[in-house]
Amino acid sequence: MNIIIAILIFGIIIIVHEFGHFLIAKKNGIQVDEFCIGLGPTIIGKQVGDTFYSIKLLPFGGACMMGEDEERPDENAFNNKSVWARMAVIFGGPFFNFILAFVFSLIVIGMSGVDIPKISQVENNSPAYESGIKAGDIMTKVDGKKIHNYREFSYYMYLDYAGDKIPITIVRDGEEKNIEVTPMYNKERSQYMIGITWSGYQKVNPLKTLEYSFREVGLQVKITLKSVKMLVSQKLGVKDLSGPVGIVKTVGDQYTQAAAYGLKTVFLTMANWIILISANLGVMNLLPLPALDGGRLLFLIIEAITGKAVPQNMEALVHTAGLILLMLLMVIVMYQDIVKIFM
Repeated sequence: MNIIIAILIFGIIIIVHEFGHFLIAKKNGIQVDEFCIGLGPTIIGKQVGDTFYSIKLLPFGGACMMGEDEERPDENAFNNKSVWARMAVIFGGPFFNFILAFVFSLIVIGMSGVDIPKISQVENNSPAYESGIKAGDIMTKVDGKKIHNYREFSYYMYLDYAGDKIPITIVRDGEEKNIEVTPMYNKERSQYMIGITWSGYQKVNPLKTLEYSFREVGLQVKITLKSVKMLVSQKLGVKDLSGPVGIVKTVGDQYTQAAAYGLKTVFLTMANWIILISANLGVMNLLPLPALDGGRLLFLIIEAITGKAVPQNMEALVHTAGLILLMLLMVIVMYQDIVKIFM
């Protein structure tokens, strides 16, 4: 059951992505040859207007086929529309992923509240204790950057901390104080810590729920971009990547653990995964790499600037080469995920 739930979540996120392409294409009068749910052989389908709607055998996402790499004489063909219309269609997929992440952020924050960076406890003789941090303090800046969620501090410690002192701004009784803390390495947890306990989630009013929902999507985008930067700078390697197999297993494991605490915990856990994966997919698809939406957008931006489209055969060749490399990477990552499962 847990694996089925995980596959469905992954499938829904991809379908929403493809629906973004589909809806914007329809709004711009672009012919969509087929919109399908799932992949593989068609189980059932129906032609409505110029689009064939179908349900496929394998429940893995879906597809929106518009003939992007074809030259067609029809006025409503994708490549015969304005560059701005085509850009909107390509951007529509990732944009809908961000919308999906935002909607589920609203639901999760409305139900569970916000992880405001308020400190509930300071361990005796810890770096935080020695620096003068007290229970009740609210962190507002870490290393000169504003934070609004406790996870931003956690991510900083995990991804950005490079040793030495950390400047932290806290608010105590309405007054700002600037403090410097030198974290200590915890061997049991294999990470640097300052010795504080977070106060937990706090409910907020509807306007704050809206605000923090935007911030949640922004945080996920920021972390994804940070991870990409670490890959490029080789602080992370291919071995640190996880593909569909690894994600499905992790989500399935999380479902099993959450099930012990009741339906609400299961829902919130799965909703948080939808936020994370959907925002991640939106960002990754916008990277200017061949075969991804971002790669297609790059060619369209060049066309918009120069007023001349890149030759269709050249663009198709670049995307095909990119797709081959992407599939090769996916095979490597999938192999790693499968090995991890049986280790």
